[in-house]
Amino acid sequence: MSKCILLTGSSGRIGRGVTAELLRRGHDVRGFDLVATPGLADMVVGTLTDRAAIDRAMQGRDTLIHLAATPDDDEFETKIVPNNIIGLHHVMESARAAGVRRLILASTTQLHWFDRMRGRFPLTETTPISPRYWYGASKAFLEGAGKAFSESFGLEVLAIRLGWCPRTKEQAQEILDAEWAQDVYLSSADAGRFFALAAESPRTFTYETIFCIGKPLKTATYDPAKAKELLGYEPQDAWPVGSEDVIAQLKQ
Repeated sequence: MSKCILLTGSSGRIGRGVTAELLRRGHDVRGFDLVATPGLADMVVGTLTDRAAIDRAMQGRDTLIHLAATPDDDEFETKIVPNNIIGLHHVMESARAAGVRRLILASTTQLHWFDRMRGRFPLTETTPISPRYWYGASKAFLEGAGKAFSESFGLEVLAIRLGWCPRTKEQAQEILDAEWAQDVYLSSADAGRFFALAAESPRTFTYETIFCIGKPLKTATYDPAKAKELLGYEPQDAWPVGSEDVIAQLKQ
């Protein structure tokens, strides 16, 4: 059944992969981002601090996929707070007011940073969190807000702990240089398949945290069992499949 989906962050690297997969599957997709998303006709351009723009984008949607955020550690007061805290508030309250029933929220595997460093594998969704820094802490806030909305308003909320999808040649170099990073890699195509399955699932959810990861080259850092059980998701790509373009930038 086709879903009416609002995809925030539709122009980002993961967002473009999710957009392509949702459209391929025949869903009604509306994007929201700072710039228009190539190939997406239904688009609202705006910022996460503009509640009116978010409200316009949310109308007529039954599913929210919220990817938009400051995507890594950055200046706290001017980047993380406006986008990852205030922006999250706007998006979730707008979704509730518009009657959106399923909220699929992008969290991060950086919530398990220090346990990953200690090598306690495989980590599961029930492993106590140990955020890397303020970005990770903002995603802990996102998960707490998601749980509150599920309990308070009866909404279906899935918090998705994403692996590492490199956006720049510098990040590609970091992954090339670190064996552990190759094991937590996530291609945009795998992300697209995952979020499509999360939107389409006929299950009735309450609140769930789920890992979204690719195929590890060596060590299964994060347990893939829950994603397979609840959504039928199995990753297809291992490093560097899907990141050839950013790796090529290293040679330029």
